[in-house]
Amino acid sequence: MEAVLGQVEQLPALLAVSRSALVRDWDRLTLDRALQWARYFQHLHQRCRARPQLREALGRRLRRSQPYPVLGFPTLGRCPQLLGLALLENRALPPAACRRLLHSLLQPPGAGSEPQPRSLLQPPGDGSEPQPRSLLQPPGDKLRAEGELLLRRLREERQEGGQAAGQRRWLCRVLEQLPQPRSLALLAAALAVLPQGAGDTDPGGSSPDGHRAGAGGDGGTAGLLLSWLLDKQERFSAFCLCVPAARLASLAGRYSQLSTSYLELLTRWGSQLHYDPLQGRWVKSCLDKAEVSWEELKERFSCLCQGPALLREQTQAALKLLRTRDGDFPVCGLSVWTDLLMEL
Repeated sequence: MEAVLGQVEQLPALLAVSRSALVRDWDRLTLDRALQWARYFQHLHQRCRARPQLREALGRRLRRSQPYPVLGFPTLGRCPQLLGLALLENRALPPAACRRLLHSLLQPPGAGSEPQPRSLLQPPGDGSEPQPRSLLQPPGDKLRAEGELLLRRLREERQEGGQAAGQRRWLCRVLEQLPQPRSLALLAAALAVLPQGAGDTDPGGSSPDGHRAGAGGDGGTAGLLLSWLLDKQERFSAFCLCVPAARLASLAGRYSQLSTSYLELLTRWGSQLHYDPLQGRWVKSCLDKAEVSWEELKERFSCLCQGPALLREQTQAALKLLRTRDGDFPVCGLSVWTDLLMEL
């Protein structure tokens, strides 16, 4: 146990070094070793969190970490995310090590997992290595870190003289090798962490596919991400189904091409509902075709109506147009759009 406590004492130093200029000398091997230690600490957290005495002992040892920021037992569970964020924000990290970091954090769960440091005391059990968690499960800071890593790599491609077509091929290669829920969550995170105004206000004009793309700024990055997302209807539908309604509304408020496509998709989903007079409510007309229920549709439109003024006006205008096309009768049960407007 004393050996494990001694190892845990090294965590503050590892985090401190990751924020310092010393990382300019890191090669891929050094980076791999740091990531192995981070995964070991996370695994230690998983093994000890149900054992109060061990948890308290580890926490006490970490609290001795002055003059570093005071750490605690929960820090062990977040170690890979904390290390990744620190390195991501450290401009001294060499490009080769940065690419290695990106590859390590974005690879599919379970793919290419590496052994824990051999010098560490092996935890009890069968010796199997802990598998990386799904992207949809970790806290938001890991999603944000991976989104920022993806954006940073795209910017590096651009700075190295890469053409838009080459950047798009690289993006497709990264995202399409991941399981779809994970790739879509990663894309949502990347769109969310782009600076405000990187979508529609970039002065670079529009790309051939209709997405705004700046020649040298983040508008071009947003255009690449949205182009990949909107390229296939099935992909965009899956994206809208797996990303929470409130987050989708937030993204739609920032990217007009996304809001337009989202409203078109909601229109198609709403047209798949029919009114059941016996139940007195809107139901799915065909269970294997309708994507969302009346309650889900209402929630999605409600989130849009709570967004920025421009998005709210766009949403209300779309609903009023759909109601007019259905005859504009102020009677419940005749038009799903009339009922939505009355509810909202």
